[in-house]
Amino acid sequence: MAQASDLIIYEMAAPRVARIVLNRPERRNAQSTSLLYQLNAAFDRAAQDNDVHVIILAANGPHFSSGHDLDEIGAGTAHAAIQNETTVGTWCGFGCAGAEAQMAYEREAYFGLSERWRNIPKPTIAQVHGKVITGGLMLVWPCDIIIASSDATFQDTAVDLGVCGVEFFNHPYELGVRKAKEFLFRSNVLTAGAAHAAGMINHVVEREELATFTLAIAEEIARKPLFALKLAKEAVNAAQDAAGRATVLQSAFGHHQLTHAHNMLVHGMLMDPSNLGKPKA
Repeated sequence: MAQASDLIIYEMAAPRVARIVLNRPERRNAQSTSLLYQLNAAFDRAAQDNDVHVIILAANGPHFSSGHDLDEIGAGTAHAAIQNETTVGTWCGFGCAGAEAQMAYEREAYFGLSERWRNIPKPTIAQVHGKVITGGLMLVWPCDIIIASSDATFQDTAVDLGVCGVEFFNHPYELGVRKAKEFLFRSNVLTAGAAHAAGMINHVVEREELATFTLAIAEEIARKPLFALKLAKEAVNAAQDAAGRATVLQSAFGHHQLTHAHNMLVHGMLMDPSNLGKPKA
């Protein structure tokens, strides 16, 4: 039986398979503070349930995620909203002056949660359709396997807006160095086919087959012993981390905060507004 919070649906899609569904379709699943923490609670629930071997992350509505909730950011209410949540990291200072509050918020709610989800000790599968824009990448990239419908597209518009990339800077590990640079520099749309060719996603299927195909993969994995799955995932993650991935992401997060501080000084807002609203190919 499915159980819903305000913005998330949690259900057992099959024996040993939990499915978490983003359920803010009217806002294209934009990442408000509340949505992120309800999603984190759902991931925790699945992670702590010994009867769950695999976790699917899906979304309702026409698009997987339009990214950060810009209305919440623009209204300046995110820092207050996070103080109503039970945070899971060790950072504080969400109400402090200057750049401190913004850095604290993003380290906790964006960078911190994405890294936390990447390290869930169970296989996770992103079931992706429609658009995945900027912050939406930070929901998809922490997952172990990505399965996309043929209509799915991926885009990071951060450089267009005077920022060096999303907070969870996994670009070179998803696309390789040269494709990651072009993806960032051009802020262009990456089709599901191109993302598959780059190795960012595992499978591309037709939209009407997406849920069935994803569940079949999840059920196949879920038959494996859970302890072996946990350790296999940890071993692969350790290979990335031993090569310096965590250090790279920390450095990029610092660069990201510098661009925010620069934009506040020059433009009076976190982003450079020059390209807001301009269409991209």
